[in-house]
Amino acid sequence: MRKKIGTSLLYLLAFFWAFMTFFPLVITFMSSLKDNAGIMISMFSLPDKWLWTNYIEAFKSADMGRAVLNSIFIAVTSTFLTLVIGMMAAYVLSRKQFKVKKWIYSLFIVGVMVPVHCTIIPISGMATATGGKNTYWFLILVYVTFNLPQAIFLFTGFLNNIGMELDEVARIDGCNDIQLLIRVLVPISVPIISTVSVLSFIWGYGELIFSMILISDPKLYNISRGMLTFQGAYQTNFGPLFAAIVLAVFPIIAFYLIFHEKVQAGMLAGAIKG
Repeated sequence: MRKKIGTSLLYLLAFFWAFMTFFPLVITFMSSLKDNAGIMISMFSLPDKWLWTNYIEAFKSADMGRAVLNSIFIAVTSTFLTLVIGMMAAYVLSRKQFKVKKWIYSLFIVGVMVPVHCTIIPISGMATATGGKNTYWFLILVYVTFNLPQAIFLFTGFLNNIGMELDEVARIDGCNDIQLLIRVLVPISVPIISTVSVLSFIWGYGELIFSMILISDPKLYNISRGMLTFQGAYQTNFGPLFAAIVLAVFPIIAFYLIFHEKVQAGMLAGAIKG
């Protein structure tokens, strides 16, 4: 009886959590298809008239299409660089032995604990000195820098759980370090790679503070920066504003739904020893 009660409570908690997660998304989508009167009078009801033109207005007037594409480009590029650099660094820290190995790994762990936004002033100064403002390369470099400590931490913990016997077999077959990493370890590490990919993509896609500091050209705005401009232009017209929110969150939801199973497996596997 206690087991049944406990299971029922878990299901009830899971249902409540799912409801609290999806309900705001449903309300946002329905509001994106209404006019101001429909939103103010009854936000929780279905639209009397489905105004798909709100999405056209969001694309045309606020240039949300460009902002979404800019964010996807920044997020994909920063995520790719984080995966490549992080995986190579983790391979060295997991598979090689040298004197300062523990010190280097500790420095990466300290990087996880550094408050990101405490670095705004020095990063802004560096961007000005190197001509990095209003350029994607500097913004992407910042994102990669702050994603790397977490990526290396997770990758190293995962690789530490993979036996060295695989390395020895690959060496016998003639693999060098690069071939061992790409052909043997990377395929095994797909779960943790998916985890890091999602975490890095979400941060690169929706980050606001550094994009405000480093980007001032409207043509280069990412989605978060573009939303601020859009909200200022539509303080009383909420339909297109909700449409812009839907457009902003859709790539994140789609990206997570594709990789969510591997993300969960990777988080559990990477936490065992890391």
